Formats: sequence, C-alpha cells, structure tokens
Amino acid sequence: MAFRKITPQDISQFSNMLGDRYVLTDAEQLERCSHDETEDLRHMPEVVLQPGTVEEVSAVMRYCNDRLIPVTPRGAGTGLSGGALPVLGGVVLDMKRFKKILKVDKENFQVTTEPGVITQELQEVLKSQGLFYPPDPASKGSCFIGGNVSENSGGPRAVKYGVVKDYVLNIEMVLPNGDVIWTGANVLKNATGYNLTQLVVGSEGTLGVITKIVLRLIPAVTHDLLMLVPFYSATDACKAVNDIFLAGYTPSALEFMERDALEWSMRYIQSAGIDLPPEIQAHLLIEVDGNRLEQLFEDMEAISAIMQRYKTGEILFADSHEQKQMLWALRRKVGEAVKSNSVYKEEDTVVPRALLPRLLETVKRVGQEYGFHSVCYGHAGDGNLHVNIIKANMSDEDWQNKLPQAIRVLFREVVAMGGTLSGEHGIGFVQKSYMDIAFNDIQLGIMKKIKDVFDPKGILNPAKIFVN
Repeated sequence: MAFRKITPQDISQFSNMLGDRYVLTDAEQLERCSHDETEDLRHMPEVVLQPGTVEEVSAVMRYCNDRLIPVTPRGAGTGLSGGALPVLGGVVLDMKRFKKILKVDKENFQVTTEPGVITQELQEVLKSQGLFYPPDPASKGSCFIGGNVSENSGGPRAVKYGVVKDYVLNIEMVLPNGDVIWTGANVLKNATGYNLTQLVVGSEGTLGVITKIVLRLIPAVTHDLLMLVPFYSATDACKAVNDIFLAGYTPSALEFMERDALEWSMRYIQSAGIDLPPEIQAHLLIEVDGNRLEQLFEDMEAISAIMQRYKTGEILFADSHEQKQMLWALRRKVGEAVKSNSVYKEEDTVVPRALLPRLLETVKRVGQEYGFHSVCYGHAGDGNLHVNIIKANMSDEDWQNKLPQAIRVLFREVVAMGGTLSGEHGIGFVQKSYMDIAFNDIQLGIMKKIKDVFDPKGILNPAKIFVN
C-alpha cells in the first residue's frame, strides 16, 4: 500500500477536528514522538495529533483511512520493541489527554479507565480504596495503562498474579475506518462469540485505537516481605527458582539479576545499595505477600532454607519499607542503567520456568561464539529472561551484520526449548524479522488476515509485527 505525505490542507483539517493547540508540527514535538525507549532508533512523524475524546479519535482515523495516511498510536513512549515508532512518517496519535479514571466500581471489583492514565497512579488510587491491580511493569511510574494493554505487559508480580490479559474485561476502541466498538462485556465469564477483547490485548496498536478499558480487580493485600539472596553461581540461582515452586510456595515476585546488572544499577542510582563480594555472580530478589504476617514469615524461612541448599552468600532480609524500596529500585532501574552505559539491544526471551538455567547457559554460549557480552536479568519466576546485548568493543560491521545472526541462533534455541521470542515487550518494529522462527507460514498468514479484517488499508501502526 502506497501512503501519501501530509499536506497543508490535511493540517488545516486536523485543526478543524481538534483545535490548533492539539495539532503539533514544531521540531521539539516531532522529535519527542520520533522515538520510544527502544535502543537509539529515530523515525520522524509529519505531525503529532492529541485528541481528547473518542469522537475526535474517530474523526482522525476516518480521515486518515480515506486518504491513506499512516497513523501510529502513542502512549507514554516507554516501549522496548519500537511499537510507537512512526516508521513510515504520517500521524502520531498521542493519547496523553486520555488521562481520566472514569469509574471505580468497588461492588464489582472493576475500574473503567482511559488509556493515558499512568499505571502506578491507577494502582495508588485503587489501593486507597482497598483494591489491587497487580501488573506492574518496571516503568510503572511513567508508562500508560493503554500501552500496557497493547503490549500485554507483565512485570515482577506476574509469577503469582498473571499479566495484563488476566485483568482486562472489556475495551472501547476506534477501528481504522473510524467505527467505535466495545470488544466484550463487563463480566467475569463470557462465552458469547469470539473473544475480541483478548485479541486486542497484546495486538500492539495494530488493530484499533484503545479509548477505554475495563479492568478486573482483586482485594488489596496488607503485608509483604522481601529478601535478596546472593549466589556464587548464576546457573545455581536459576536452578533454585524451580525448587521454590516444587516445595509448594508461590512468591509474589521472584527476580533474577546477574552481577553486572546489579553493579550497573547501583552506579546508575548512585546508591551503595548492598555489599557485593567478588565471588557473588547473581542474586534472586524474592517477595511474598498476603494478609497473615505470621504465615509470610514462615514462608520466608522455608524459602530461605531452600536457597541454602546452594552455595550462597549472606541472605539479606529487608527490615524496613525504605530498604524494600531500595532493593526494588535496584531491580527496576537495571534497564535504564544498561542503556546509560552502552549501545545495546534487549531481547525478551521466555521459556518454561524449569528450563531457565539452560536458557542462561545458552545465552552465554552464543555470546562467546559471536563475540558479544550480555547482561541478564528478569522475571525468573515465570521463565522470562531479559538479555541485554552490549555493543562495547564490537565493530559497527559486526553489530549490524553478525549480531542479527547471533540473535537468530538464540531465538531458534529458545523456541526449541518450548519458549518464544517475547514474554512482555512485544514484537513491534525490531523483532519482526524473527517471527518466522516462532510461526510457520500458515500461522503468520492467519495473523495477517486478522490484521486485514480490522485494517484493510493497513494505515494503523504500519511496519510492525510482520515483515510485509
């Protein structure tokens, strides 16, 4: 499909729809929307539009669809797969004005929210009313709930509570032709027709523009305990993960950090953080939560005993809210710390949990074969390992040509383990060339046909997920 460039007449029409102040063409705004948090990629839009109502979104989409103008929806721009990059120019549809929590329904444990609400702010409002929305990606203090839905985000507490898809009941969305639909119903059980809601969750902004979300909630928990376990061997740290579950315990978070990840994070946030003896190679950050504190202490003691089957250093039990915050800051800032140190690529590998030790060993072996250094961390409790590949001393030629070969080798081994390419970051722009590893032509063909049904002209978030 051949898209066309935006004309002054288009800008005038957009101003009539939204008002001049919400049609942005200045260099600062175009640059802001040219990138997300994916590596150092830049793709300039031609205009940034900031609608404030579903009617305005509908008008913009209908206009662009009729005139073959590409539209890239944008949330907070915290994505890590290039999903918000306007690769083909055109319009960036900036959803930052959709920032209202519309209704908290305590009786039915539901909330209706617009997509531009910051995830942490939503959680805090709900917590004040005794309610809990568990998914908490590392960027929860800045990311939008709409982006979380688009990427099916997870975060540390997915191991116990699940990911975003487990909480979305219903979505209002604008189709590329401007039609407005609801995808489901505000009920806990729904066996009525195809599940459009779950189709839209994780679709990365390629099927429609989300304008309202209805989320299922659970009662807030009152207590949590946290400990940090140092290991002499990173592989042992990975092996210890499954032992916890086999013993009958389900932590609310179970995070893995290689030594480099923790060192870089401590430097980045300028915190002495913790003692890090030279023999320590990895850590597990383990949290349990619930409403009976005595039971949580018993669980922590039992988990600690399991950890000591391996060669570990001194286990740190967080004994204050401040210490818990410090430990979580170290984990949540790893990605930013890596990015501040070097040009990098981040892979979001995921395998069945028991195969996590094999995955880590595979990453290191492929790195040795292809000459790259990696910093690994992630959600060990659900087998999701973030692999940050550091450019460091790799030549530009090897980075551009040899590294994609290495990533393809790594992904093939991940899929052979029963895993897949992305656990929570999505495919977006940067991983689409590897989709043939996870899916055959029949599977990819079905996905492309679904895209064609929603977006027959291909104007919405083009050049994402699929190679063509």
